[in-house]
Amino acid sequence: MQFVVKRDTLLKSLNFVQGVVEKKNTLPILSNVLIQLKDKKLSLVATDLDIIFYDEITEVKIVKEGSTTTSAAIIYDILRKIPSDAELNFELKSENKLSLKSENADFNLLCLPIDNFPTFADEFENREITLNKGRFLKLLNKTRISISNDDTRHYLNGVFLHITEANGQNFLTGVATDSHRLSSSSLEINNAEEFKSLILPRKTVFQLSTLLTEIQGELLMQTSENKIKFSLGNTKLISKVIDGKFPDYKKVVPTSNDKSLVVSSKEFISSIERVASVSLDRKEGVKLSIAKDHIQVSVNSANSGEGNEKINAKFNSENMNISFNSKYLVDIASEIEDQNLKMNFKDPVSPVLIEDTADKNSYYVIMPMKI
Repeated sequence: MQFVVKRDTLLKSLNFVQGVVEKKNTLPILSNVLIQLKDKKLSLVATDLDIIFYDEITEVKIVKEGSTTTSAAIIYDILRKIPSDAELNFELKSENKLSLKSENADFNLLCLPIDNFPTFADEFENREITLNKGRFLKLLNKTRISISNDDTRHYLNGVFLHITEANGQNFLTGVATDSHRLSSSSLEINNAEEFKSLILPRKTVFQLSTLLTEIQGELLMQTSENKIKFSLGNTKLISKVIDGKFPDYKKVVPTSNDKSLVVSSKEFISSIERVASVSLDRKEGVKLSIAKDHIQVSVNSANSGEGNEKINAKFNSENMNISFNSKYLVDIASEIEDQNLKMNFKDPVSPVLIEDTADKNSYYVIMPMKI
């Protein structure tokens, strides 16, 4: 095996590999990237047995076809420290040694046999569905903030993708919740009959968000009983789905909250972050004292002190005091596209509905705190 490739071209692909390869070293081969030269293309494959990442590079000079596996972390670290636009010369010297030369630098990387690398069947029962790439990226970003980190309830460790209907139009809807907050976002979809509900794992959601941000091209989605595939140009991401039943989230979405607060998203975020700085423990919460024309944002920490700040707002009801986890509020407010966010209350202890008037297909629910 022997080939020549530009440093920047290979580094871009290896950057995505880093998010997939197994870091715990349970199986050494899972820390490696599979490098294949065939049919005038350089292919990279990485997996942790739950996610598989494929990428094809056509801008490569192939001297001799072949394949091997080597440490993804080491080759990535070397390339990061090689000058941009450098030309890389690779040659497999033996079954366990890959030579890398660039200008005056010379490396010999240890390899593991390709026979040890896991193989997977790229077979899917349902037809491909074309998605709006930008809108699907928004869906992932808006919902992932509410994914639970509690592994004891594994069915909450991802985004629930399912089909919903409104006004005769089918939507692909994503929902995530950690029981303290909930995020929902939707986009219009065709061929809805080809999609079956599934829970997309946390790691897949974050890796996919990175891919959609960095790579151009048409986004295609294809599903099977227990896995899902996303194709974007020469790149593919295949993932297992979470085996579990997502709870009936609609039961916790408020439908009769008639007390509405409108406030500048930017001012709201800045005020909460400043006031919350007085507390070392963000779980202590931030108190909102809401009046007709303003909000008093305050934190009172027994361990570190207190802080408060007043910001302008519009409220259509009587004065109310309510408290929240400050991080949860900031996370949600940061995803609001409109310059203002709208919070709908029932009372100081019931779930609060947060709307984005610039995105009618997304909403958030957050539970108040007792402090």
